[in-house]
Amino acid sequence: MNLEFSPEEIAFRDEVRTFIEENYPDHMRPKPGQGDLTREQYLAWHKVLGEKGWSTPAWPVEYGGTGWTSTQRYIWSEENARVDAIPPLPFGVAMVAPVIYTFGSQEQKDRYLPKIRSGEEWWCQGYSEPGAGSDLASLKTTAVRDGDHYILNGQKTWTTLAQHADWGFFLCRTDPDAKKPQEGISFILVDMTTPGIEVRPIITIDGGHEVNEVWLTDVRVPVENRVGEENMGWTYAKFLLAHERSGIAGVARSKRGIEKLRAIASTEIIDGEPLLEDRSFASKVSQLEIDLSALEFTELRTLAGEAQGKGPGPESSILKVKGTEIQQRLTELTLEAVGHYSHPYFRGFPEDGANEFGIGPEYSFGAAPSYFNMRKTSIYGGSNEIQRNIITKMILGL
Repeated sequence: MNLEFSPEEIAFRDEVRTFIEENYPDHMRPKPGQGDLTREQYLAWHKVLGEKGWSTPAWPVEYGGTGWTSTQRYIWSEENARVDAIPPLPFGVAMVAPVIYTFGSQEQKDRYLPKIRSGEEWWCQGYSEPGAGSDLASLKTTAVRDGDHYILNGQKTWTTLAQHADWGFFLCRTDPDAKKPQEGISFILVDMTTPGIEVRPIITIDGGHEVNEVWLTDVRVPVENRVGEENMGWTYAKFLLAHERSGIAGVARSKRGIEKLRAIASTEIIDGEPLLEDRSFASKVSQLEIDLSALEFTELRTLAGEAQGKGPGPESSILKVKGTEIQQRLTELTLEAVGHYSHPYFRGFPEDGANEFGIGPEYSFGAAPSYFNMRKTSIYGGSNEIQRNIITKMILGL
C-alpha cells in the first residue's frame, strides 16, 4: 500500500485545509465544558458543506456525492478532525440516505435526499427497544396496515438527539406471524411531528441530554413512507448497520485525541517529571498508537474496496470493535492524565480560581464526561460481543 500522497492529493489537502480555515469560524466551536451542543451548532458546519457540495462525500455522484477517491475522503476526514470540526450527523447522511438511494423509490429519493444533503432536515434512528437491543429482531413496535396508512404503536429507546429530529427511520413489525422474527419487519420513515409521538429525555450520568425514549401511540404514517418491500426491513437494517459500524471506528478523531493526550501528559507533572516520561504511562500511550495505526490500515483497505464498488461487509465489524475499544482506552488514559481535575462533581472554590466548569486547566473540563459517554460505544451499533460473532462466522468461517 502506497502511503505517500501524490502532488494532486497534496493540492487537494491544501484546498480542503484552506476551505476549513476560511469557513469554520470560531463561534461554531464548542467551548470547553459547555455541555450539550445546540441544534444550530450541530447543523452549522453541515449547512456550510451543503452549500459547497461537500456534505456527502461517500454518496454516489448521481445523488450528490463529490466523486472523491478513497484517499481524498481519507484526507477530508483527517483535516476535519485536525480542527475538531463538528461533522454532519450520521443519521441522515451516513445511515438512512444509503438505504433510501439503494432501496427507496424515485419519489423517496427526490423528496428526502436533497434535504439530507443540505442539512435542512434532521433524522433520528428508531431501532433499539427496552427488550430489543443486541437482539434487535425481537422488537415489539408494530405497524398495522389501515388502508393507505400504517398505525404504529410501541416504544423505542436510546434514540440519539430525537429531541431535535424532524424525521426518524423506524423498524416496525408488520407481520407478527412470520416464521422467523427477522422476516416480519419493515423499514418506515416517520415525520416526528406526527400526532401520537412523544419524545422523553434520558439524562445520562454526565448530566447530558443526548438520548431519549420515543413513544408511539396510534401514529398514522402513509404506506408510501415504507422503504422497499413490506417485511424486508431486516435486510435494509443490516445494510444500514454496516455503514454505521464503519463510521463508528472514528480513526481520524482518535488520532486527534492521541495528540491531545500527549500534550496533556507532557504538561502534567508527576514526581517532578512530565507524565509522558513515566515508563508505564508512556507504554500505554505507545500501545494505543500501534493499535490505532493497525486500525487505520484496515479502514484504508475498506475505503479502497468501496472505491471499487464493494459495499461495507463484515470488515465493518472489525472497524467497530477495534475503533470503540481504542476510543474507550483513549478516554481512560485522558482521565488518568488529568488526575483529580477530572472529578465530575468537584467544581472548586472561586478563591482558588475555579469557574463554572471546574478547577484546573481547560483540557481537564471534558475528561470525565467524555469517559462516561464513551462507555456506550461498545454497545451501540450492535454490541461488540455480537460483532465478534459476525467476524467468527463471516470472516473466519467458524
